[in-house]
Amino acid sequence: MSRSVLVAGSANLDFVVRASHVPAPGETVLGRGFACFPGGKGANQAVAAARAGGAPVQMLLALGQDAPAATLEASLREAGVQLHVVRDSVQPTGCAFICVSDSAENAITVAPGANNALRGEHLPSLDGVSHLLLQLETPLDTVTAYARRARAAGVGVVLNAAPARPLPAELLDAVDLLVVNESELAAIAGTDDGVEAALARVAVPTVIVTLGSRGCLARHEGELLRLEAFRVDAVDTTAAGDTFCGVLVAALSRGDGLRPALRRASAAAALACTRAGAQASIPQTHEIDTLLAQVSATIPA
Repeated sequence: MSRSVLVAGSANLDFVVRASHVPAPGETVLGRGFACFPGGKGANQAVAAARAGGAPVQMLLALGQDAPAATLEASLREAGVQLHVVRDSVQPTGCAFICVSDSAENAITVAPGANNALRGEHLPSLDGVSHLLLQLETPLDTVTAYARRARAAGVGVVLNAAPARPLPAELLDAVDLLVVNESELAAIAGTDDGVEAALARVAVPTVIVTLGSRGCLARHEGELLRLEAFRVDAVDTTAAGDTFCGVLVAALSRGDGLRPALRRASAAAALACTRAGAQASIPQTHEIDTLLAQVSATIPA
């Protein structure tokens, strides 16, 4: 029986407006289009692991008793994710308000709502779980409790430390693999002296920093591993990071080495940038295989 990935984290309904540019503080910008999409970092990563990564996936999440909850549950189940739902009768389901610019950049404001209801005692059994994937859109003490319990059970702990914030040592001590972007890395490392200097200051066995169009850089077993980004025409980068995380962990759960797992995750993230929305933009496994084959065919022997 295949071992599974367990994602514990947030689920939000995304309210997305497209505009010429992301507004500056105090600025009003007229948008051109509006749509709602299932989202939330945890839910996006679970969908990516199941749909694009091809691994058995479970998710622990908290939802309100409202219409957005039904929308989010339906999207996750359609992707094949097994759900462990904590139902909050007081707070509404989480929401995110997203502005996407013509250059595919975005600005996001999250109202966590029911996501704040997740507690340490809600973590389901870890039997048969190879990796626990966490983010920071749920209470920090809950994330820490989950990481420590998984570490004690011999489960690989992967933390996508987003949104950016300083992290307690007890959490970092329980993490096997940390995924961050440049600003998140700087917040954790406490330095702006460059990516490599920041990587050296983070006491986690494996750290991966995503660099957008410049690819990604990993520090693993004392060595640096750099991968270039796949070139695509970007439309919306909202789900790129979450797609990267979900597919990376799914590949590692299947037994892939770090380099092939990073390559697959990078291809999936690139494809996610070519479509609008969060979960709606996450590619299928066969699409990733096609892109990887096309790129391999263009590399001289």
